[in-house]
Amino acid sequence: MAQLVKVEAQVELESPAEKVFDIFRRKSYLFPEIAPHVVKDVKLVSGDWDSVGSVWLWTQCDSGSGKETFEAFDDETKSITFKCLDGVAMNFYKSLKSSLQFSPEGERCTAKAVLTYEKQNADVPDANKYLEFTRSLLISVDGYLLKA
Repeated sequence: MAQLVKVEAQVELESPAEKVFDIFRRKSYLFPEIAPHVVKDVKLVSGDWDSVGSVWLWTQCDSGSGKETFEAFDDETKSITFKCLDGVAMNFYKSLKSSLQFSPEGERCTAKAVLTYEKQNADVPDANKYLEFTRSLLISVDGYLLKA
């Protein structure tokens, strides 16, 4: 029987939750500018930059490329879920989802990242690499917003 695994991390950010959420929710095209050390390119494949069902092609600096869809969002709770459709990650995982939630704390926020995945087989490593990618992206977005 397949087993879904969840790994999570919390990152304290200096930027307001609304601004960080807005980058992930509506402005994914900025990631190569915001975090050139981890994201080489993001291209829109179908849909638009802020609608459920839209598909993007990500090219990461160290782990190839893959398509991802915007699966869900909630503007009120500042949460968003992406689902990996294909690419390098799918060689290792039957499924891989990334959920983010931004909780306001005054002018700052806490970002909670949760990866939910199912391995192709028992020999596949945990998805910690993808969680670290998400953490790095969050920190880069925070730095970008603090400079703005």
